[in-house]
Amino acid sequence: MSFRKRMKKVLKQNPVYWVSIIFLLFIALLSLSATFLPIDPNATDVGNMSAMPSLEHLFGTDEVGRDYFIRVVYGGRISLAVGILAMLASTTIGTVAGLVSGYYGGVIDTLLMRLVDVLSSIPWMVLVIVFSVLMKPGFTTIIIVIGCFTWMRTARLIRGETLSAKERDYVTYAKFIGITNPQIIIRHILPAVTPTLIVTATANIASAIMTESALSFLGVGIQPPTASWGSLLQKAQSTLENAPHMALLPGLIIILTVYSFNTIGNFIRDCLAVEG
Repeated sequence: MSFRKRMKKVLKQNPVYWVSIIFLLFIALLSLSATFLPIDPNATDVGNMSAMPSLEHLFGTDEVGRDYFIRVVYGGRISLAVGILAMLASTTIGTVAGLVSGYYGGVIDTLLMRLVDVLSSIPWMVLVIVFSVLMKPGFTTIIIVIGCFTWMRTARLIRGETLSAKERDYVTYAKFIGITNPQIIIRHILPAVTPTLIVTATANIASAIMTESALSFLGVGIQPPTASWGSLLQKAQSTLENAPHMALLPGLIIILTVYSFNTIGNFIRDCLAVEG
């Protein structure tokens, strides 16, 4: 059974997956179209500060008169970009570490897994906050920090899959005929662990978005005037009593986005599990 047919079968059995797919497509398209919207997210209007939602400003304005809707839309660009780029960094580091550790074993495996154990034993949020403070807060820093300190789970999963894959007959035969270890890893081991890798990557996007939101909420993430969903949530703390919608909107979007990415991971896992 082709992968497309598997997708159709899973979607037919679990229509709820459609909700997550449509929501993520909507958020992605809305965020990408932000550049074409005729509103400057940083344009202030001192005569229209902290305005309530209206036809002119769908979600009102913030404390300096900036249109809140457009800031949420632009915030989506930052949060999604952080999620995807941090996922690529985290997944790449974890995959390389897991493949090398699982395939070569011995001292290399011991050293890498002890490193994973040490980093995993320290609350990851503490590590991320400390390095975010030491480095200049901003978009690039937050991607580096998240990518460098959230790869351990991926490494463990890929190592486990590699230990299983390297015992298969075709890998043993490849070694017998003299194919080099790097070639075996790339041609045979990596394709075998790809299903696990894909599912893990979607979870890593959700985790990165949550981490960025938490860091921005604490003030050590994306810095003003640049908006992200987390920084908007942080700013909304002071307006909860008079304008609760300013916290509700980015908070709800973060929850739905994270849920949708996790659901997409389950969807891919189910597609790969369907028997041909």
